[in-house]
Amino acid sequence: MIKVAIHGALGKMGRRLVALIAESEDMTLSGAIEGAGTTGIGKKLKTLVPEAPDKVLLLDSYKGGADVVIDFSFHTASAKLAETLVPFRAPVVIGTTGFTKDEMRVIDEASHHIPVLVAPNMSVGANVLFDTAAKMAKALGADFDIEIIEAHHRFKKDAPSGTALEAARRIAEARGLSEKSFLYGRQGETGARQSDTIAIHAVRAGDIVGDHTILFSCLGERLELKHQAHTRDAFARGALRAARWLIAQQAGKYSMKDVLQSE
Repeated sequence: MIKVAIHGALGKMGRRLVALIAESEDMTLSGAIEGAGTTGIGKKLKTLVPEAPDKVLLLDSYKGGADVVIDFSFHTASAKLAETLVPFRAPVVIGTTGFTKDEMRVIDEASHHIPVLVAPNMSVGANVLFDTAAKMAKALGADFDIEIIEAHHRFKKDAPSGTALEAARRIAEARGLSEKSFLYGRQGETGARQSDTIAIHAVRAGDIVGDHTILFSCLGERLELKHQAHTRDAFARGALRAARWLIAQQAGKYSMKDVLQSE
């Protein structure tokens, strides 16, 4: 059995991971962590919760440790977690978004010592969308304008979504553009659209789990590439798939693209 610890266990994603692990035939919940000094969580999750992130595994004393840690917490906590796991040599799957450059540097440094998988979207469908969007952008060429529209629930704290940004990066790479080409929304007298821009728009409303539409349009025709997450299980199942793959890898920084291309 693969022993899994969840960091951010009481969040929307953490709860689904706990539930799906309970249903799994090859995984068991080794630990559930929800911030330092939190009380009462252990009873709710029926598992141990350490007092601080640096006790996330506690080696032999913590239910036998964990083979892999899955993180869906907050970007500041995720970076600290990756750093903390280095002495334990524990692989970590990070599904959190919104990292600063400094936080990503901490994660990059940790990946020199342990396997780290970072993905802005863990769903298999969304990761196929990234590859498909890049291929379409390259094939269609500069005549086609590109607009990315993402929609999420009212509680999402960062905008635009990590998924929208990853799609934009992959498209930019395919088109020979840089992130300087990204345009975030429009207001006022913007003038005619420039062909060397990739526009990104964020919608926040209600309980939308996650919708992403990539629009390719020229004078005369239009194509739309769309991904909709019906439930958070799409992300949770992808994270578990990533965790199964990551435990067999050497130290390094990986993505869901690595998982899908190697299986």
